[in-house]
Amino acid sequence: MKVLVTGGAGYIGSHVVEMLVEKGYEVVVFDNLSAGHRSAVHKDATLVVGDLLNKGDLEKLFAAHQFEGILHFASHILVGESMEKPFKYFNDNMAAIWNVLEFATANGVKRFILSSTAALFDDPERIPISEDEPLKPGSVYGETKYMAERTLMWMDRIYGLRYCALRYFNACGAHPNGHIGEDHHPESHLIPITLQVALGQRDSLAIYGSDYDTPDGTCVRDYVHVLDLAEAHILALEALGNGPSRVYNLGSGTGYSVKEVVEVARQVTGHAIPTVETERRPGDLPRLIADSTRIKRELGWAPEFDNLHVIIETAWNWHQKHPNGFEE
Repeated sequence: MKVLVTGGAGYIGSHVVEMLVEKGYEVVVFDNLSAGHRSAVHKDATLVVGDLLNKGDLEKLFAAHQFEGILHFASHILVGESMEKPFKYFNDNMAAIWNVLEFATANGVKRFILSSTAALFDDPERIPISEDEPLKPGSVYGETKYMAERTLMWMDRIYGLRYCALRYFNACGAHPNGHIGEDHHPESHLIPITLQVALGQRDSLAIYGSDYDTPDGTCVRDYVHVLDLAEAHILALEALGNGPSRVYNLGSGTGYSVKEVVEVARQVTGHAIPTVETERRPGDLPRLIADSTRIKRELGWAPEFDNLHVIIETAWNWHQKHPNGFEE
């Protein structure tokens, strides 16, 4: 099967591309490299540098390839920035998916996997969070993913495009052999920032709020390894071959506080990792933990890296080998 992976040079996308190639898929990566990295793309995948906001680029892409499925990762992803620059997120994130869907439906693509988010769940009524939880995006970024899921519902109804929206909680870790990993600029995720402190690239780690209603006062989050996410994408892609559209929440089902993550990172790295407690960030919720029962039951998803110590070990391996990320 030939598949298109938009944003396939990015963190999650590159890990999915590698697994797709290893499983025998013919993979075309389409990325503008604004946040992705050329050297993150598997050597056996075809990289096409282009922009989803440019319909001319997409016209050339779809003229050259006939895709059976599309996995869509290309997106601006910073929650805080989305509240400061809402039109950047509304314009770019929505135009990107609308453009690719226009060409997908015109060219008979029947399977579509959306990289969605736990940012759909602001102030959830129940923890852990199942797919039945009411959708209440707490940011413009979350709203764009909500709009993307709604758009896909209409594409299914009108064109028969089967889709799966995968709502990640906190993606983390790296490929165990350390050749690809997490490299964002700027970095906004807890684990890589913590490891940058261990590497001496930052003086300390800021802990935003220590007075939440949690066991140690810091926010609790659900961390899921990037390769387990990759496996979920492929299971979902295959399930769409003879099944209906669907949505899944993806997480480990276990919550770890900020202080717990730091303590495990200290154990893994052998470094002190100083922290500085500061004020809460607007919009941070005390707990976000996924209920992934549905995808485990329906698709047989079985996370392999479900231990925080192992997850951070894989991330540390990457950061030690590539302290400056992908140097291209």
